[in-house]
Amino acid sequence: MVTVSAPYVAGFLAFREAPFLVEAAQRLQEREPGLRPQVLLIDGNGMLHHRGFGVACHLGVLTDLPCIGVAKNLLQVDGLAKDELHKEQIRDLQTGGDVFPLMGTSGRVLGMALRSCNKSKKPIYVSVGHRTCLESAVRLVLSCCRYRIPEPIRQLAPTKLVPAGSGSCWQVSLGRGGGVASARQEAAERLTYDPESTSGSTCPPHRGMWLLSQGGRKRLSLSANLAPGRSCPEQT
Repeated sequence: MVTVSAPYVAGFLAFREAPFLVEAAQRLQEREPGLRPQVLLIDGNGMLHHRGFGVACHLGVLTDLPCIGVAKNLLQVDGLAKDELHKEQIRDLQTGGDVFPLMGTSGRVLGMALRSCNKSKKPIYVSVGHRTCLESAVRLVLSCCRYRIPEPIRQLAPTKLVPAGSGSCWQVSLGRGGGVASARQEAAERLTYDPESTSGSTCPPHRGMWLLSQGGRKRLSLSANLAPGRSCPEQT
């Protein structure tokens, strides 16, 4: 159980969620010291951010682990916009694995738009978080995709707010969604949530994190999972 007190503010997601993700990574190290994650996939942005430092960057610096940001929607920063040019670039993605760079008006490449599978024409947005390069980040994310969203993130069901039964607190049920995870009928995690702290916002207080390592899949608290993975060559 964790208490979420920070409100959701666009561009400041890390201050709301990173502490719980760091705690999950620390618990893994305490309980299974031989299973050090090789890379973290984060449901959020890295360098593709208003200040060039999203939640994937925060988590990487705090844990000193390679991190990759994987966003479902384009964060419109540095001149990036969902305009006609962007839509045309998406149409040019013909097959799974096709990409185009997200270059801002500053001339910097902030991330990549990736068509992650043939079944979906809608891209995902990959950005560097920490201790990896963009090329390796895209390659690793693509290797995790059976559908549009990488499996480490897709198998975490959307959050659901339900009354906790007393006071103004709510509980957030983080169940398992879709496919193999749903078939396993794994138990939902529970978080304590204070709706007053978000000024009426219904934004989920926690996003999923998967830890990729060599030790096989393991159920962790705070919706963190351990799955077979591979090392990224740019970890120095």
